[in-house]
Amino acid sequence: MMAFSIGRVLAVMIKEFKQLTRDRLTYAMMLGIPIVQLLLFGYAINSEPRNLPTAVLVQENSVFARSIVTALENSDFFDLVAQAQSPEELDRMIRQGRAQFAVTIPGDFSRRLARGDKAQVLVEADATDPSATAGAVAALAALPSQALAHDLKGGLAARAPQRAPFEVVVHRRYNPEAVTAYNIVPGLLGVILSMTLVMMTALSVTREVERGTMESLLATPLEPLEVMVGKLSPYVLVGVIQTIIILLLARFVFGLPMRGLPGTLEIGLFFFIVGSLALGFLISTVARSQLQAMQMSVFYILPSILLSGFMFPFRGMPGWAQAIGEVIPVTHFLRVVRGVLLKGEGLSSLWQELAALAAFVCVVTAVAVARYRRTLD
Repeated sequence: MMAFSIGRVLAVMIKEFKQLTRDRLTYAMMLGIPIVQLLLFGYAINSEPRNLPTAVLVQENSVFARSIVTALENSDFFDLVAQAQSPEELDRMIRQGRAQFAVTIPGDFSRRLARGDKAQVLVEADATDPSATAGAVAALAALPSQALAHDLKGGLAARAPQRAPFEVVVHRRYNPEAVTAYNIVPGLLGVILSMTLVMMTALSVTREVERGTMESLLATPLEPLEVMVGKLSPYVLVGVIQTIIILLLARFVFGLPMRGLPGTLEIGLFFFIVGSLALGFLISTVARSQLQAMQMSVFYILPSILLSGFMFPFRGMPGWAQAIGEVIPVTHFLRVVRGVLLKGEGLSSLWQELAALAAFVCVVTAVAVARYRRTLD
């Protein structure tokens, strides 16, 4: 038996370092993934979002109503984006996700305040994600004692702030009991489909390229798009089966409400499954090995989990992170799933999210077909 040699160990180490530097994609992933994680967790993730979009409906033109609106504007938690003209418009804004909070100041607010007759302000919160609204709802407790501090004078001094001159009534819509599973479980559908479909497709196609079996397809009169559709079609069935299993468990294990009508969710699922498979195929045309395909899949899945609104409130992220999140298909798919299951939304409200998913499918499919033709000729 030969003695242990430091020299031979160093020779192997030098060989591995040279091999690593030749594999530029793996080298880039090793450096890129820690940097991306640091930036995302350090700057983009915020568990207590502020400046949440808020719509108001003021049904009386009074000093008190204006003071309440001003107090909301001065708060770090609320960002007044619109003044609704009717209860129907206010309801539509919160259902469509344009507003996280809807504030209604009733027409008899001043009269009730002057009479000491339990004046109330209604605040409706989109509670599909309880963590996104918890901080703002807690901040509303200080509104009655602060908003009218400079207005209750003279004969109204008896309604002084320390006596809570009015009451804030909070309605948590779509998830009144703040059940975290109602937000997480629909999100898991998008994350699980992304992880399995993108990764499975990328590894499956790359495996055939490594073995040389993919090259045999070039001897047939098949067009690149035909090869792509043929190889990805079986995985569509895999995605459908996964979806059925997840939805059944969500309904009967977690008690998830399913308020939407059939149709919209199915369209969103079709676009998302096809887009995920096309992305996996595109990765396989770039990766030279299964290891690279795995690394590239992780590089896509990581931002999908962190920036889509699955784990952390989307509106709590800075503008640049939200811009990146809008490009990620998981973001739009989660809005479709939550909108259909929790809010009962339909095609008329979610068409923009469906259009974004459809555009993703078209772009990724076109690039994947072009890459296939160029790299496997």
